[in-house]
Amino acid sequence: MKETTCKKLQEIGGFALAGGCTRKRMKQLVEMIRVARGYRWVGVYKIIKDEFVILAETGNEPATYPRFPVTQGLCGAALDSGEPIIVGDVHKDPRYLPTFHTTRSEIVVPIRNDHRHILGMMDVESDQLNAFGEEDRQFIERAGGLIGHCLH
Repeated sequence: MKETTCKKLQEIGGFALAGGCTRKRMKQLVEMIRVARGYRWVGVYKIIKDEFVILAETGNEPATYPRFPVTQGLCGAALDSGEPIIVGDVHKDPRYLPTFHTTRSEIVVPIRNDHRHILGMMDVESDQLNAFGEEDRQFIERAGGLIGHCLH
């Protein structure tokens, strides 16, 4: 991973550990994650009972699905496989639940606790095709690990 990316992760980790997990701080954390790599939208979903429920997201336009069953969407697929999912063109993937009409590609990464149990998902979207690669996957997995304690 690039040195600048590692530095951004250190900043995110320091901010995450310095304060509580209030809604305001979670919104600041997802905004830090968005800015660190120039993403268009970042959302964090927590698993509550049988649903993904959005805890924090960037921007002022709310996601189309602030809550949905854990069996649906790319988040549901990532929960089922336990692995990150990168989709280069969401319009070609039938699992995609449209968050914004301008989304072209998406990466969804499970957020786990210290016991490797999945607590939620980090969902990152772009208005560009094939916007996400290996560096993004590593960054988002590590960022998710830094905020996982906010999902218990």
